[in-house]
Amino acid sequence: MADTLYHALVLSLHQPPGNLEALLERSESEAREILLAMARIPQALDDAREVGRVHLALSGSLLETLSNPDFQSRVGEIVDCEALLHAVANSPSIDLLGNGYYHPVLPLIPPADWEAHLERWRKLARRPFFRSDFQGFWPPELGFCMEMIPLLRRFGYRYVLVDDEHVQSETPMSVEELRYRPHIARFGGEEIVVVVRDRELSRAQESGMELDWFLREVRERTASCDFPPLVTTCTPGENGDWFRNAMPGSNFWDAFYKPLLTRVQEGDSPIQPIFIKDYLDQFGAEGEVTVGPGAWNTGWHDGRNFVQWTGSQSQKDALTRVGEISQAVQAALSNAEEIGIDHPELLELLEKAHQAVLRAETSCHFFWGETWVPRCHADLDQACEYLERASVCFG
Repeated sequence: MADTLYHALVLSLHQPPGNLEALLERSESEAREILLAMARIPQALDDAREVGRVHLALSGSLLETLSNPDFQSRVGEIVDCEALLHAVANSPSIDLLGNGYYHPVLPLIPPADWEAHLERWRKLARRPFFRSDFQGFWPPELGFCMEMIPLLRRFGYRYVLVDDEHVQSETPMSVEELRYRPHIARFGGEEIVVVVRDRELSRAQESGMELDWFLREVRERTASCDFPPLVTTCTPGENGDWFRNAMPGSNFWDAFYKPLLTRVQEGDSPIQPIFIKDYLDQFGAEGEVTVGPGAWNTGWHDGRNFVQWTGSQSQKDALTRVGEISQAVQAALSNAEEIGIDHPELLELLEKAHQAVLRAETSCHFFWGETWVPRCHADLDQACEYLERASVCFG
């Protein structure tokens, strides 16, 4: 058994466009719970900055909301959003991961839109976080496919998170090596480090777990490792009672993570929290793997074949329409390049059409079965309206 067991904690924070604003109108208590759950993250790390290590992945739509001065003013009595973003940006215990702007399940949307989601997220994140160099990438919903690798490398990402359900070894390795070591994945002449999420431990992290149970479980799972194991757990960070409960001692931070950090400070824990980038600097990556297309597990599905987002005909039809409207917008943008300088109004209309398509690709439009699919179509209708106006004016 290795002398030190390393733990990488990853939390995804996402709210779809306009959701927090809508919740303030119809369910202010829920909006309050979400905002306070996010504010609790840097607060919980204040007393253990030298040992706390948390990776945060904030979607662009959430960042857009938290950065909006009108929204900041509206929720000022609940949370100081500007101070929250400042605390996240400056905490030595937090490392930020790249994301997609509207949090799409990237393998399900047209590859022509991938770059826009990544570029717009990075441009937005540069303002509150004063940086653009993010080493790790969080695929929204952990939706990954090998075809994403060249683009991730072009954006400078060193590693990407993937779910253990979809990882297969290309070089001989044990189950423990496959799950608790970073590896290399290659596609299209490019390679990237993949960091594997432990699905079972992540499920426990999401629903609530005792610290002693977690320590025993990690010891047992890594008992045969003759290398420094990296145990990676990834869950949403603001959903569910375990994260939203504000009662002292009754949430993830008070009941689990802060006691873990206390044991680490006292030298009474075999687990050492670590940033993934620091683990890679010290131990590197071993072996080659392939990662099958898929997402993380949800409350209803295991992530294979993206069933959560594609299980009904209505979802499939909406995704087909996304592809059709996206193609039309891409073609119009390409055709407009030659005349765009003389017609800035045309480019503005087409940019609005593209923005509407990107918003239509939000993962939440498909996550809730057929309930939110009309929101996807509403965004696509808006994109078509902008396309029609561009055609009429400059056709």
